[in-house]
Amino acid sequence: MQLAQKIIIADDHPLFRTAMHQAVKQLVPDADIPQADSLPELQRVVEQHSDADLILLDLQMPGAHGYSGLVYLRSHYPEIPVIVVSACEDPAIMCQALDHQASGYIAKSSPLEDIAIAIRKVLEGELYLPDIARRHQHHPNQNALDIAARLASLTPQQFRVLTMMAEGMLNKQIAYDLDVSEATIKAHVTAIFRKLGVRTRTQAVIAVQSLDIEKPDTQMANAQSGS
Repeated sequence: MQLAQKIIIADDHPLFRTAMHQAVKQLVPDADIPQADSLPELQRVVEQHSDADLILLDLQMPGAHGYSGLVYLRSHYPEIPVIVVSACEDPAIMCQALDHQASGYIAKSSPLEDIAIAIRKVLEGELYLPDIARRHQHHPNQNALDIAARLASLTPQQFRVLTMMAEGMLNKQIAYDLDVSEATIKAHVTAIFRKLGVRTRTQAVIAVQSLDIEKPDTQMANAQSGS
């Protein structure tokens, strides 16, 4: 088998990006390894390297809300497999990543050997999930999947605008940062509302924030309260 030659690493921690870079180089010595430290930067990197063979994605990056970055990648670059690389070791979160079409999940505490196995399996077209997640009794969150499907219908620019809205930016600020007119941003916001089925900015932000990762104790509290 010919291993991939271009693997994108997306993580906001420089030391971990360096560690992952070394791990990838050990497995694929001649790999080209573009890097990104935020979701907006990842969007730019993937646009420039749409021929990438694999993306190693940290869910908790600036500009991302939980699985939002994963949803974006799977909707606009479905041919590129994505392995989530996260500090979270909750098996429910691991299974949810696969619900959102990740090809694998690696805990950041994993030994190098396990990381290599995961990358090899995914490059060979398989799915990779740690043993603890495979033993977990998982029930997909249909509401989150429905919202993810709506987010997937956004264009890349609409997704950027929604991400910036979620950061509390006003239309004027978004227009300045994206170097477009405020009228263009207003048109994007209208389209975002329509696609998400919402009427206000607050509802749009709540929709994208619903993809945030709940901590295990929060999930347990929700289950006990029947929510």
